[in-house]
Amino acid sequence: MGRLTWFAASAIFLVGGSASLATPLFAAPTSGPGNDQTAPTKSGNLQEDSRLALIRYVDGEFVKVVAPLPAGKSGFHIKAGAPLDVRALQTVLQGHDAAANPGDKVQITKLQFKERQIAVQINGGGNKGNSWRDHLQVGVMGIPQVGVTDPDAVAAEFTPGATIYLDFDRPLPDMSPDELKKYLSVMLDFGNQHSAAVQWVETLRPAVQKAIADKRALPGMSRDEVIAALGKPDHKVRETQPDGTEVEDWIYGNPPGKTVFVSFDGDTVLRVEEFP
Repeated sequence: MGRLTWFAASAIFLVGGSASLATPLFAAPTSGPGNDQTAPTKSGNLQEDSRLALIRYVDGEFVKVVAPLPAGKSGFHIKAGAPLDVRALQTVLQGHDAAANPGDKVQITKLQFKERQIAVQINGGGNKGNSWRDHLQVGVMGIPQVGVTDPDAVAAEFTPGATIYLDFDRPLPDMSPDELKKYLSVMLDFGNQHSAAVQWVETLRPAVQKAIADKRALPGMSRDEVIAALGKPDHKVRETQPDGTEVEDWIYGNPPGKTVFVSFDGDTVLRVEEFP
């Protein structure tokens, strides 16, 4: 499907209400990976850009355990903003071994967002399989993560998994990465460590780092770098140029609103166009 065909089909959808060509995967991420994770959050429910910021700054991080983490599929529930329920934790530990004990270093390997809850998987989660590292190798939002030769990563891979369920008494509120870390601090100590995604971005060229911080794509960027800047595209289309070159367009937004086309030749951005 070519770009003009996609525009026409999108216009029909907007006017007539028929099914869209593809369901958007991710919205554009929040402000880029600097040191500011403490900006005041917006009121209301969790925003898409905030959710992506939580994934970028929290998912993949290594932390120290401050309270025993029960193993098993049931995990352990903590209430957002409330002190740790020590009695409930002791009761759960009577029926399950501890996956990790105070002082152990573990890795957050996945965040799952539900209506009133965030499930935080530790070392692959309580239902741990053999392939949890695949989640990190593919990367947070497609960003490559620390290699398997990292001693902390290797140690975490062979440590039993656990799941912490962070419960809210209402739909998930908007929050910053630091606020999520504070909620989890009754069981996990984040210290001053950066997430693996932030560490990766800090290795990139200064111009690319700035583009990611500004949430924009540049010619010459790789696919991973574009995902770090804009998130995954709402749509993808391929078209063949007159010279036979096949170009893939990543499309962000829907007409008649702001729509950004990021055109790739292989893994490299050829051009970036914005409409209107």
